[in-house]
Amino acid sequence: MGEVILTMKGIDKTFPGVHALDHVDFELKKGEVHALMGENGAGKSTLMKVLTGIYKKDSGSIIYEGKEVEFGNPREAQSAGIVIVHQELNMMNHLTVAQNIFIGREIMSGKLINDAQMNRKAKELFDLLNIEIDPTEKMGNLTVGKQQMCEIAKAISHEAKVIVFDEPTAALTESEIEELFKIIRDLRAKDMGIIYISHRMDEIKLITDRVTVMRDGAYVTTLISESCTKDDIVHAMVGRVIYEEPKVKSNVPKDAPVVLKVEHLKAGRLVNDVSFELKKGEILGFAGLMGAGRTETARAIFGADTKESGDIYVNGELVEIKSPQDAVKSGIGYLSEDRKRYGLAVQKTVAENSTLAALERYMKGLFIDKRKENEVTQQYIDSLKTKTPSTDQLVVNLSGGNQQKVVVSKWLVRNCDILIFDEPTRGIDVGAKSEIYHLMNELAKEGKSIIMISSEMPEILRMSDRIVIMCEGKKTGEMLIEEASQESIMHAATLRD
Repeated sequence: MGEVILTMKGIDKTFPGVHALDHVDFELKKGEVHALMGENGAGKSTLMKVLTGIYKKDSGSIIYEGKEVEFGNPREAQSAGIVIVHQELNMMNHLTVAQNIFIGREIMSGKLINDAQMNRKAKELFDLLNIEIDPTEKMGNLTVGKQQMCEIAKAISHEAKVIVFDEPTAALTESEIEELFKIIRDLRAKDMGIIYISHRMDEIKLITDRVTVMRDGAYVTTLISESCTKDDIVHAMVGRVIYEEPKVKSNVPKDAPVVLKVEHLKAGRLVNDVSFELKKGEILGFAGLMGAGRTETARAIFGADTKESGDIYVNGELVEIKSPQDAVKSGIGYLSEDRKRYGLAVQKTVAENSTLAALERYMKGLFIDKRKENEVTQQYIDSLKTKTPSTDQLVVNLSGGNQQKVVVSKWLVRNCDILIFDEPTRGIDVGAKSEIYHLMNELAKEGKSIIMISSEMPEILRMSDRIVIMCEGKKTGEMLIEEASQESIMHAATLRD
């Protein structure tokens, strides 16, 4: 690591009802990967938004390359060499990949945009990242993982001296993560300063040099990555030690009734003759690599995508699900992996989002009974420990993990008996994960049945009573938790015809 390139001293920021940053200190050196960690709502993303001019600080100083600076907007920060890759994707779905990467700084030929040149430049970036993405493809047609890689390519395309990565691996496959880490190491070798925000503990040892921990908007400590332990970091983050042990035995009685039965489901290229059963009170894990067809299977069951053939039974009765409304009427709720795109109305309040799937229950004539709506919303704010100043707070102002809790509350308010949790802890810190895990276990004890799709093997092994494994659109394995191991799951996840 070289000389200090960035110092943030005494940064303070207050929003209505929330003291988001309480005189926070942070330092970054050239050639350093510096992790910034903390629970959701700790202030990590807010601190980075202050740095890049998205938010204006209330007090404190930012020293960059030896001079005090304050950027009025992200473009000013980018021009100075500070770029941020956001956790929440911010793409124009109707534009091509290349157009998204170069938006606002298009390559021109006279008065016309030179799309061919932008496509070539984008292809060079993807070659650097060792990924296969067509620069002419519409952004909206890409998976969440591919869209995230485009965000990273966009950041690298700037001649940056400091890059902030905010949960960059949340939607990436193992191979994509390996390629990203190679790129980060190359950037570090070129004396670039990298701020790395992640909730994945295993990544911290692999890729970072130092770790700064925040809690409740305040600075806690800075640790040396190679000499600290996972427990050291977790204790600094949450003030307590959290143990996440794998589940060793199913909690579901052998004679538990089947509440959902799917037979020979087919929907597009990634759902090909999928059959399985879900029992009352069971957490059924769905494992597989990116592109295995797990999300597509869930969307077909929920009616978000059209099924071509196959039968779905709920409590023994054949149901015809042609839309999400049909699924909800059948008692099925779906927590999407992309909460911002499919799960939330972010410009609405916490209360409005929480009752969205059961609005008819909170109507008084032509109007919504606000008192009743606020009462049930507050109930789930308390039980999920959602950090929000009130039920009237706009969801857009909440942290990613707390937004996820609002989506969960929406389906709990609806009281669905079958819940599909697609990547339920994506982008959520270790403390909030523990709360979500506890919630899922409590729901199962109450008799709710859960399908949990997860790309994190420890999560699958910790939570599942039984595991279904998919590869390239087909079910390639099924096992009880007693039989499961990382090796057996990975073997089934890579089976091909």
